[in-house]
Amino acid sequence: MRVTSKGQVTIPQNVRESMGILPAETEIEFLQDDNGRWYIAKAQPDTQQTSRFRSAHKAGKLMMSTDEIMALTRGESWPSS
Repeated sequence: MRVTSKGQVTIPQNVRESMGILPAETEIEFLQDDNGRWYIAKAQPDTQQTSRFRSAHKAGKLMMSTDEIMALTRGESWPSS
């Protein structure tokens, strides 16, 4: 497996599927055992933080002003109309 100049590698699809790794949703961590070997593991759910943009669609209304949308994406509350 080749490492890019940015230090990135592609996790093969079969590995992602078997580990339940989803693009842009799953955090992984690198773990080292006592023998110095490195492993990747899916981060525990309590260490993951849902993006405010991913959760904003649940609170969005069909007819929202630009200010209301911007407040929602910033995690701010807005006065209800």
